[in-house]
Amino acid sequence: MIESASLTTSTQDMARQLRMQSQGAMSLNIAYVGIVSNLFESLHALKEGTVEALAKESEMDTLYVRRWAEAAFAFGYLDVTNDVYRLTPLGDLMRPTHPETQFNIPVGSILSTHMADRAAELMVTGERPGEKVLAERKNILPWFGAMLEASFSGVFEKEIYPAIKIFGEVDRRGGTVVDLGCGNGWYLRSLAHRCHNIRGIGWDGFDENIRRAKDLARKEGLESRLSFHLGDIKAFSHARPADIIAMNRALHHVWDQKESVFEILKNHLAPGGAVLIWEPAWPQSIQELKEPRRRPLAVQNLGEHVQGNHLLRPEEIASAFHSVGMKSEIVLFAEGAEAVIIGYLPG
Repeated sequence: MIESASLTTSTQDMARQLRMQSQGAMSLNIAYVGIVSNLFESLHALKEGTVEALAKESEMDTLYVRRWAEAAFAFGYLDVTNDVYRLTPLGDLMRPTHPETQFNIPVGSILSTHMADRAAELMVTGERPGEKVLAERKNILPWFGAMLEASFSGVFEKEIYPAIKIFGEVDRRGGTVVDLGCGNGWYLRSLAHRCHNIRGIGWDGFDENIRRAKDLARKEGLESRLSFHLGDIKAFSHARPADIIAMNRALHHVWDQKESVFEILKNHLAPGGAVLIWEPAWPQSIQELKEPRRRPLAVQNLGEHVQGNHLLRPEEIASAFHSVGMKSEIVLFAEGAEAVIIGYLPG
């Protein structure tokens, strides 16, 4: 009888935990609606306003805005007094233009939900439809590059850039950095703001990414030093060798053709140059996935499987460098969940 009571209590505790997790998911859903519908930014512009004023500012339907505002109030994104709404500090962080924005968390959550739904659908057939699944949600793809920027620019600026000395060496001699799979160009823009003598070339397979990269470079006054081009990584070609070739969270998308990709990397690198591969660090043991910092890797890997990819162990990448005669070095960041594998071409 005691054992049965204990089991009931345990079940109740687990059910309570699941309900709390469910409310967390609901909260991110509400934040996502406010982000893609420009409601957080519009209310910031107004400073405060009624539902009608917010609907007019954001150019959204008034009744939908009312229901959203009620939910956003319930989850702590908005405050309200006499039907006049204003952003809370949490709601302010959902603005994509906030200097410490956290909008990437709700957008990433919705992307994970989409991938989970597709994985559930494809479990029976085993089909892996590829990267086109990213474009199936019309509200997600335009935010994808900005989501990656918000998620990883801090790691780059605070951890990776200070630790990799070749950036400064290439800057001093006014060298060239190529970013394959550049997305919205955030990596090259961040680097160009710190290294005032480098020139950057971005290469990506999505026209939307190239358009946004060019627009952002122009807005930040970097268009004279950065250029962006539409093209397949596996067909990359450039007349002049680069001092640095970077691939940021892109290698696992072309790993099925790693032999030709690593030949391309080596053949387009200047003597004494380096290839910098930044990838999520898939752990050696499945037990490591229980660690809070690594749990997202397991979820991402399910989504990557839908796209025909899988996450890589840093040692696999180092071995691929060795196969083309390049020395390599593995540097871990973000408590070991992120890795930069550097391949050196002798001078």
